Amino acid sequence: MDVVSDAIAAVRIGQPSSNRVRVSGSWCTRFAPYEGAGFHVVLEGNCWLLPDGGGPPVSLGPGDAVLLPHGTGHVIADSPADAAAVARAVPFELRPDGTLPGRAAAAASGAVEMLCGKYRLDRSRLHPLMLELPTVVHLPNRVGAHPELHAAISLLGGELGGEQRPGSCMAVPSLLDLLLVYMIRSWMAEGSGGAWSAVLGDPVAAGALRALHSDPAAPWTNDRLAAEAGVSRPTLARRFTALVGRPPMAYLTWWRLTYAATLLRDTPDPLAAIARRVGYGTPYAFSHAFSREFGTTPGRYRDAAGKAS
Repeated sequence: MDVVSDAIAAVRIGQPSSNRVRVSGSWCTRFAPYEGAGFHVVLEGNCWLLPDGGGPPVSLGPGDAVLLPHGTGHVIADSPADAAAVARAVPFELRPDGTLPGRAAAAASGAVEMLCGKYRLDRSRLHPLMLELPTVVHLPNRVGAHPELHAAISLLGGELGGEQRPGSCMAVPSLLDLLLVYMIRSWMAEGSGGAWSAVLGDPVAAGALRALHSDPAAPWTNDRLAAEAGVSRPTLARRFTALVGRPPMAYLTWWRLTYAATLLRDTPDPLAAIARRVGYGTPYAFSHAFSREFGTTPGRYRDAAGKAS
């Protein structure tokens, strides 16, 4: 696994969801704050996104994608509405007047068609890469930019338009997962990415991270990891710590326990098996380290995760 894939997999819960909607005329709809991430993709027309908290309105046009990675409440409207109009926004669940699921039979004047969706995330152990994503990630449609993202958008729009086609129950969740990866990848490629764009662009830090994520259970030491990265131990310690924000072995401990939490949530594996998969020799050593990191035992964590899902 690579760092971006692991960062997403560690927090994703359940199945993502999406709707293809169409609206015309004067409209303003609210999306409540959400324990996860939301996204919108404009297929036709123009609209505005107004995030809660006084952030600047974002103009969206055909082909634009926007990700709200922290589940920020927001309004989507036909214009950059004033405060009074925003206060009257209709909850999305009730659908504003004129909104129809699926394709409209005929194009309406000034119609806007978009994909709206969301991902459930477990925020108890967000990877720092996910934490540094801004409140709103706007990915404008520009000629030649992010071809993979726009290919995924086209495929997803086709699956969500019209009648359900054979295999769509598998295709849609897979395309939604792919869309999330491509949106994060596109944000990093835009050059506006934060520290983790620099981390993954640094051959020493990125090489060490690839090694740790590929085999977290290995008996890693600073010397062994430095050899894997092709540098001296002091060079690895200096560059890794400066870019990642913690020393290599501290990051490894944190990632092993974060990965263990994912296994506790998503698998029925016994504690002994999970302990081995994340590099602990005994269930006792694993339980002690896990309790110190999460403030609860692995068994109680698994029970709580099962009730939440």
